[in-house]
Amino acid sequence: MLHHVQIACPRDSEDALRSYYVGVLGMTEKPKPPLLAVRGGCWFVDAEGAELHLGVEDDFRPARKAHPALTCADLDGLAVRLTAAGYPVVWADPAEQPGMRRFHTNDCHGNRIEFVTAE
Repeated sequence: MLHHVQIACPRDSEDALRSYYVGVLGMTEKPKPPLLAVRGGCWFVDAEGAELHLGVEDDFRPARKAHPALTCADLDGLAVRLTAAGYPVVWADPAEQPGMRRFHTNDCHGNRIEFVTAE
């Protein structure tokens, strides 16, 4: 079973991360252990318990292809919140994965994220 996924973020971006992952997505911040907290970044948990860790990379470049896919019970509501906050929502063609509704967006630093729900 998957415990967490880590993606990169720029140094000193914790406030922006919290605004996006907590403020827009509704995730909960999980405190990092003290020995890891000094490295920067943030950890977040979604409503189903999936963890997303954001770790600092000094030569940060957003992930444009590789991405986590998180489940979401209210996909339409999330799409509305993201759009209202100025983030892109690109719906996938339903024929690509029958039985799944999904879209991609970008986080506050341009990392690609997918959200899915079963039809």
